[in-house]
Amino acid sequence: MAIIGAILVWLPILAPVIFSLAVLFSEGIFRFDYLLPAELFPMGLIGGGLLFRAASQRLLHRKLISWSLVIAVGSLILGQILAVVTGLASGEIGPSGWPWLLVTASIIIYSLALIGVGVGGLLLLRNFYHPPEV
Repeated sequence: MAIIGAILVWLPILAPVIFSLAVLFSEGIFRFDYLLPAELFPMGLIGGGLLFRAASQRLLHRKLISWSLVIAVGSLILGQILAVVTGLASGEIGPSGWPWLLVTASIIIYSLALIGVGVGGLLLLRNFYHPPEV
């Protein structure tokens, strides 16, 4: 459960990096899709849920995983609400000004929080396979 959860959490974070490097080496152009982690939200949510369950069973790294997951979900939902309310989501206004900055900041916070969940997952896996000596 923890292995699959860690993989599912890290894929949305690593996918844009991998795809950017692939395009850079094949076309010589650097393109980074900063929205990809948000687009792969269901994968991160399922992975985070699996990690939380595994952490709860072992009583390890629950706070890091749970708080990071709550921040990730909350920031993405608030960013989506803001995008809809301001008209960014429909294209009513262009990607500029404070609405765009706040929505972009929410995506950055989501990505950083998802990295926090992933780090918690790696720490959990480390403790599973290399328990601390007493």
